[in-house]
Amino acid sequence: MKNKSLGFNALLNGLRSALNLIFPLITFPYVSRVLSVDGMGIYNFSYTYVGYFLLLAGLGIATYAVREGAKYRDNKEKISTFSSEVFTINVISTLIAYALLFVSLIIFGNLHNYISSILIFSLQLLFTTLGTEWVYTIYEDYSYITIRSILFKIFSIILLFIFVRSANDYLWYAGITVFAGVGSNILNWIHAKSFIDIKLVKKTNWQYHLKPILVIFASSVAVTLYVSSDTTILGLMKDDYAVGIYSVAVKIYNIAAGLISGLLVVTIPRLAMLLGQRRIREYNNVLSQVINNISILVLPAAVGLIMLSKEVVLIIAGKKYLDSIFSLQIITAAFIFSNFSTIFNQCVLIPAKRENASLRNTLITGVVNIALNFVLIPFMSYDGTSLSTVIAEFMVMSLNCWSARDIVGPIVFSKTTLKNVFSSLAGCVGIVVVCLMCKIGFDSLILRTIFSVVLSVIIYAAILILCRNNIAEEYLDKAKMMVKSRV
Repeated sequence: MKNKSLGFNALLNGLRSALNLIFPLITFPYVSRVLSVDGMGIYNFSYTYVGYFLLLAGLGIATYAVREGAKYRDNKEKISTFSSEVFTINVISTLIAYALLFVSLIIFGNLHNYISSILIFSLQLLFTTLGTEWVYTIYEDYSYITIRSILFKIFSIILLFIFVRSANDYLWYAGITVFAGVGSNILNWIHAKSFIDIKLVKKTNWQYHLKPILVIFASSVAVTLYVSSDTTILGLMKDDYAVGIYSVAVKIYNIAAGLISGLLVVTIPRLAMLLGQRRIREYNNVLSQVINNISILVLPAAVGLIMLSKEVVLIIAGKKYLDSIFSLQIITAAFIFSNFSTIFNQCVLIPAKRENASLRNTLITGVVNIALNFVLIPFMSYDGTSLSTVIAEFMVMSLNCWSARDIVGPIVFSKTTLKNVFSSLAGCVGIVVVCLMCKIGFDSLILRTIFSVVLSVIIYAAILILCRNNIAEEYLDKAKMMVKSRV
C-alpha cells in the first residue's frame, strides 16, 4: 500500500478538527444562553457518566487495533482476520457495558433525575462500536471521515436551532450531540468493507489479543480518573451550578486542545507501522518532526487563551458564565502538558509495546488526581478541579517522558528542539504584549479579540523567523515556493 502524505493527512485531520472547533463555536454560545446553568449541569453530568461505560465498551481496542493492524494493512487476508477478531471482542465488551449501565440506573436512586439524558447518551456505545473508526486510522484514510463530518455537523446545527429553543431542551441537545458525534458511524461500517472483510466470528484468538487490550484498557481507565472524575466528584460534592460553570471552562479547553491533538492523530499509525517494521531511522525522523511542530504550537495557543480568557468566555458562553474565567486560565496550563504526554504515550510507549509503563504512570496519576479533587474542591470548588487537572497532566507527562527517555531523550534535549522551545517562549512574550495593548486600545469586545488574535499570530511568526526557528523557516520556504509556482 502506498503511504499517504503525512502533510496531506494532517491537513485533512486539521480540517476535521477545525469542524469540531466550529461546531461548538456555533452551537455552544447559543445553547449556553438558551439552557439554564442547571440544565447544562445535568447535560454534562450525564455525558460524563456515560463516558465511563463508553470507556468499558471501547476496552482500549481502538489503540490496540491501530498499533497491531498497521503491521498487516498491506495483507488483506491477515488484516481482515485480525479486524474481525478485534471487532467481535468489541461487540462483547459493548454488551457488557450496556448491562452494567442499566444495573447502575436501577441501583443508584440519585441517578433517577438523569435517566433520560443518560439513556440518550448511551447510544454512543452502540454507534462507536459499529463505527470501527480505527480501520480508517490504520489505512490513514482521513478524506472519507472528513467529508462525513462536514455533512453531519451541518445537519446537526440545523437540528439544534430547530429543536433547542427553551431552558428545558437539554434532552434535545443531548440527542443532537450524539447524532453529530457518532450518528454517521453506521456509514463507517458499510464503507469499511472497501478495505477489509470485517464480521463477527466464532473463533477468536483470545490469548493473543486479550492481555495487551486489557493493559491498554486499564491505562485508559486510569486516564479517565483524572480526565472525567473531576466533573463527577464536583457534581457529587457541590451542585449542578458548579458543574455548569466548570463545564464551560472544560468545553473551551477541549476546543483548543482538539485542534492540536488532531495533528497528532495522523502520525500514530505511521509511527506504529515504522516501529513495528523496525525502521528506526524513519521512525526517529517522524517523531522528531512531531515533537518540534507541536512545541511551537502549544505554547502560543495556551498563552493566547490565558490572555483572552475573559473575551472567549463572553463570546462563547455569555455573562452568566463569567465565574468560569479563572478556572479556564488555570486549566489552560494543562493544555501544554497533555499534548506532550500524548506524544510520549501514544507515539512512543504504545508503539514500542510499553503499555505496562503507560498503565503504571496513568494509575499513579489517576489516584493522585482523585485525592487532589477531594482536597481542593471543598475550598476552591470548580477552580480546584482545574488545578488538580493541571497537576495531574504535568505528572503523567513527566512519568511518560521518563519511561520513554531512551527514545525521546535524544530528540527532546537536542539543540534543535531546545532552540525551537526558546524561540517559541520569546514569541509568547510578544503575544502577551500584543494582548495587553489591545485590551487598552479597544473597548469593543469583538474588535479587541480579532485584533489580539491576528496581531499575535503576526508577531509570533515574526519573532520565530528572527530567532531563526527551523520549523518557521521551513514553512516560510514552502510559502515562497507556492507563491513562485503561481506567479
